[in-house]
Amino acid sequence: MLHNRFLFLFLTLCASLLTACGADRDVAANTSTQAAPALTVQNASTWPRTLSTSQGDLILERAPQRIVSTSVTLTGVLLAIDAPVVASGASSPNTEVADAQGFFRQWGDIARRRGVLPIYQGAPDAEAIIAAEPDLIVMAGTGGDSALALYEQLSLFAPVLVLNYDDKSWQQLASLLGAATGREQQAQSVIDEFNARVADVKARIQLPPQPVSALVYYEDGSGANLWTPDSAQGQLLQALGFEVATPPSHVQGGTRQGVRKDIVQLAGENLSDGLQGRTMLLFSANEDRVRQISQDKFLAHTPAIQSNRVYAVGLDTFRLDYYSASNLLQRLTDLFPETPAAVADANTSFITHP
Repeated sequence: MLHNRFLFLFLTLCASLLTACGADRDVAANTSTQAAPALTVQNASTWPRTLSTSQGDLILERAPQRIVSTSVTLTGVLLAIDAPVVASGASSPNTEVADAQGFFRQWGDIARRRGVLPIYQGAPDAEAIIAAEPDLIVMAGTGGDSALALYEQLSLFAPVLVLNYDDKSWQQLASLLGAATGREQQAQSVIDEFNARVADVKARIQLPPQPVSALVYYEDGSGANLWTPDSAQGQLLQALGFEVATPPSHVQGGTRQGVRKDIVQLAGENLSDGLQGRTMLLFSANEDRVRQISQDKFLAHTPAIQSNRVYAVGLDTFRLDYYSASNLLQRLTDLFPETPAAVADANTSFITHP
């Protein structure tokens, strides 16, 4: 262990020099997704495999057996395809969305059963990641759980796969991670199961007035993140037949969280101007948040609040993986009940993925 610690310190020093040279590139990568191409896999049916990523070609000699995820968002996708995740970064523990380990509640029990260890909570810890002895490190290129600043440092120890999730559905991420880990069949199986359920729910629900403003309303009432049609949330809603509202052309989104494809950051006068959907769907929210936004005097004139069409779709919907997306389907089914014709035609049952 002592030898490993000295090795870690030595390589960290080397990595710091590399990081200093590439600092501008890292800043750009954290604030924009335009330079990050989609992952492509060469020789996908054999090993070694070459992954063409935003960081260049990544060669994997064999199917990984010890994956460490630095992104709590991507961990849920890895679990859904039965990838061998041994450790993961975590968020703050014991919150509305996270359990005592800092894992998201929708898959925390599954992670525990599979022996996934929470190796840090909050800020990424390079030493803890290396101590888990990964043969593949999976990292988010965007979002609050990105560890991109550690890329150069960690890549000295193990292959590092960087994926952006701000412009992809969880199904797209599952396909990419399936190809990268040799879990193609598992990924396709869970995707097919979920897509069949989406088709069934689409046929059953009665849509509310369209379009819908799908958003995360800030707890302090100062603004909101409006999901775009490119977001995972927006893509799922569109697959169900919803029309996702977008702000008028004169509304400018903020950049406090960087330039992102999945959200439009609304605040000030742009908040009410940007929420013009006839229905509001509140993500990362429960009924308390519905009452809060409905009492916001600056939003009282918006179409959805005037007509009392504001709905919470669950606290676990801020980041969608197989598990939270499945929960979202159930909540939408409950909120917008099936029509009598759909009840008569319904004869399909679904098995929850373990």
